[in-house]
Amino acid sequence: MSEVIKIRLFEQVHLDQSRLDTLYAQLGDSSAENVVTRAMEELAVRMSQCDTLWRIRNRVQLRKHARSLIAIADQIGMEKLALTAGDVTYCLDTEDDVALAATLSRMLRVGERSLSAIWSMENLSL
Repeated sequence: MSEVIKIRLFEQVHLDQSRLDTLYAQLGDSSAENVVTRAMEELAVRMSQCDTLWRIRNRVQLRKHARSLIAIADQIGMEKLALTAGDVTYCLDTEDDVALAATLSRMLRVGERSLSAIWSMENLSL
């Protein structure tokens, strides 16, 4: 058994365009862009903090940050990020550290891809 198989992790993300359209319709282009920009910045910060909190084993603050990711991601149509952040909180609540490690890694991958996807959207002139 000398063959090593490398698994390439890739997360397909989907942005809820209707959520963004509604946000833009309600707030107007300029205000909506400000909301989306601030949400993206906050998501990036909180994802980084989640990684740090996991490494230092601060489960209470990790849960708090993951829960806040759900609300922020949901606001700007990042459904998969909201779902995986919910999975992280479930793993914390059930004290399943093996599942938590895997799910947190997945949440960070989904988050990075979601941020890239929304950043590159043509109708969002950030």
